[in-house]
Amino acid sequence: MSCFSSVTVLSVSHTQMRFIVDMSYSAHFMDFKGSSIASSMKKLVVTKLSPNFREAVSTQTVAVPTPGDADLLVRNRFVGINASDINYSAGRYDPSVKPPFDAGFEGIGEVVGLGLSASSRYTVGDTVAYFGSGAFAEYTVVPAKEAVPVPAVKPEFLTLLVSGATAYIALKRLGDLAKGETVLVTAAAGGTGQFAVQFAKQAGCHVIGTCSTNEKAGFLKSIGCDRPINYTAEDLAKTLRKEYPQGIDVVYESVGGSVLELAVNSLANKGRLIVIGFISGYQSASGIPPFKGGTLPVKLLQKSASIRGFFLPHFLGDYREALSSMIQMFAKGKLVCEVDYGDLAEEGKFVGLDAVFRAVDYMYAGRNLGKVVVEVAPPSVSNSKL
Repeated sequence: MSCFSSVTVLSVSHTQMRFIVDMSYSAHFMDFKGSSIASSMKKLVVTKLSPNFREAVSTQTVAVPTPGDADLLVRNRFVGINASDINYSAGRYDPSVKPPFDAGFEGIGEVVGLGLSASSRYTVGDTVAYFGSGAFAEYTVVPAKEAVPVPAVKPEFLTLLVSGATAYIALKRLGDLAKGETVLVTAAAGGTGQFAVQFAKQAGCHVIGTCSTNEKAGFLKSIGCDRPINYTAEDLAKTLRKEYPQGIDVVYESVGGSVLELAVNSLANKGRLIVIGFISGYQSASGIPPFKGGTLPVKLLQKSASIRGFFLPHFLGDYREALSSMIQMFAKGKLVCEVDYGDLAEEGKFVGLDAVFRAVDYMYAGRNLGKVVVEVAPPSVSNSKL
């Protein structure tokens, strides 16, 4: 790890020049003493394209990177697990990108180093969250302009970066929610579903949420879901037909396959179905679950209904407003950000970078309640801000 130093030239008079070597920059920009930056680190790298995360990704030991002029070096404390981690490791987002490439989308931690221009806004010890590639690492270089200042290194803030932002922006831009409408959220007790439930309730809607256990149904009730449906204990199609004969106005859908078909069939006149994912197919070779769509044009036409796709990177213009709004809501106690640390996982809590593999398996087994988070590193003892 190289230090930064600068040579400042001060003009003392017209005839006399003196040179001052200012070594304080080395302490200011790379906090060796305060945070004991290691010389090497672990990170997860996609070395082979595959929807099998364990097969696609390997742990590597590399040198800790040095931040560029406009960058921050963040020591990751927590990283978030997303369903799309598997799509990324399978090469589905950008077919032109070939392995090896870094894995992971979101992290939160402390700034332990930074470049000269980045120092105008940040300093060593600041706490930031970020949404970008390469998060599954002990340290990540993050462009300062993409970092999100947060009050503390709480994993609850991590839940907002992708999961919360997806629900907030998708419902705001594509949901056209009106008071009194009926909203169905699939996988409602998951990372993003929990937010869709709360934002739909805040809009004055009647909210139905699907889940797989009674514990999750209880959680959904606690965050305002009017009708949790545990689909392992009752028939989802029959329940919707019986209790909602007029149909569903808005569906926030992330499962795909047969659940998507049921959602289409359940739409009300002028209903809107927002596709934010189709997790049921991600682990397959194609990544796409089977869907009988032959009669789709007829069904949409007969109901003046629509299906709308949502992919967060297409809505980055809305991102800052969404994040600041959600951070304020959380600070005021108006938003629940449920985090699943893996306490109930077979091998216990997700701690250490290698736990990412277990965490991905856990989420795909449908075990999680809330957002799955891995604790990469314990807090730095010397950091007085925490």
